[in-house]
Parts: sequence; C-alpha cells; structure tokens
Amino acid sequence: MKFGVIVFPGSNCDRDVLTVTQGLLAAPTRMVWHQETDIADLDVIIIPGGFSYGDYLRCGAIAQFSPVMNSIIEHAQAGKYVLGICNGFQVLTEVGLLPGALIRNRGLHFICDRAPVRVERNDLIWTANYHPQQVLTLPVAHGEGCYYADDDTLKNIEDNNQVLFRYCSSSGETDAKHNLNGSMNNIAGIINRQGNVLGMMPHPERAADKAIGGTDGLALFQGLLNSLVVT
Repeated sequence: MKFGVIVFPGSNCDRDVLTVTQGLLAAPTRMVWHQETDIADLDVIIIPGGFSYGDYLRCGAIAQFSPVMNSIIEHAQAGKYVLGICNGFQVLTEVGLLPGALIRNRGLHFICDRAPVRVERNDLIWTANYHPQQVLTLPVAHGEGCYYADDDTLKNIEDNNQVLFRYCSSSGETDAKHNLNGSMNNIAGIINRQGNVLGMMPHPERAADKAIGGTDGLALFQGLLNSLVVT
C-alpha cells in the first residue's frame, strides 16, 4: 500500500499530507513532481492544497495540463483511488474527474477557519472510520471554495448519493446560515459515480495530529490505509 502526493509549482500542503501518511501512519509515500508520468507503483494519489501555478487564470486551470494529470486520469479510470484536497478538488473538477466547479466564495472573501462538516455516508473506503451524520471539525482555507453545478448535474449528484461531506452547524444542521462559502446544497466534498475519486475543500491533513489541536481528519487516512491493506 503506497501513497503518492502530487507536487505542482505553488503546492503548499504537500508536506502536510506527507507528515500524515508517512509520519503519523508510517505508510510508504512518494512525492511526485507534476512533470512525472509513471505512477504505476502507487495505490492512492493525493492532490494537495495550495496555489498550483499561483492560481493564475483560475484555481486549478493550469494544473490540469501538467503531464502527470493524464496518468492520474488513467489511474482513476482503472478504479484506483484519487483524493483531491482544496486546490486538489479544484484541479479534479477542471480535469473532469469530478462534476461541477469551485467558484468565488459568497461574499468574495478568503476564508481561513475551522468548520463543522457532516459525514453523509460511511459505506465507502473514504469514510469507513466515521458514522453517518457524524460532525467533524476540519480546517478550511480557500477563496474559491463555493461548489457550483447546473441543476441537472446537481440533481444527478444528489440522486446518486455522491455528496460525502456537507458544511453544517456544530449539531449537524445543513441550512443557509451554516453554509460558510455559499456552496450549493452545503456541499463540502463529493465523489465520482464509481466512488474511487474524492474531492473536498476542508483539510483533513490539518486535523490529524493532537499537537496542532484536532484529529478529526486522521480517521479518513486511517480508514483508507486499513481498508486497502486488508484488500
């Protein structure tokens, strides 16, 4: 079981992910420069947060053309696992591995905070260590984190149970008052139809160590590692 963390010019959460996978969980992890194309040795690809290519044009718009992305598409199409966090989520929508888009936050302000996030289902490898409707507290840091999709796409996402995380209150209510960036249907994270690609705006890797104040995100990585080791 081996993780790969993609590094673009401007990535700044790659080392955070490495600290969790290789440091806390002692899982083999390889840092993958964006110009590489051979990722056959990897089981899980993680596209971390940051500002790939300085967020020029729009977030993730240039990163989608990096050589490694074709390999990641093939990796996902083969049923292997891909996780995009924050800027990684933006990249996954740009390249078409996930539906919809991430646009400017409601209010047009950058948000840096800790946010309550509700787990919608736990029958997937990503959330195997959580229970449905569990409320997590995860850091967020984004200026373009408002999830948007047209009506038909949004209906398909909901009908197919592709929403994995929603912004909520501390007790789990998902109303407009507790939608920190204006995302449609309070969406904080979604999967593809097959369930092997996850994109999420909150940062689980920043909530994985007691030393920095929270471990709600660690269970995502633990569940992923344990499930893949077993299989």
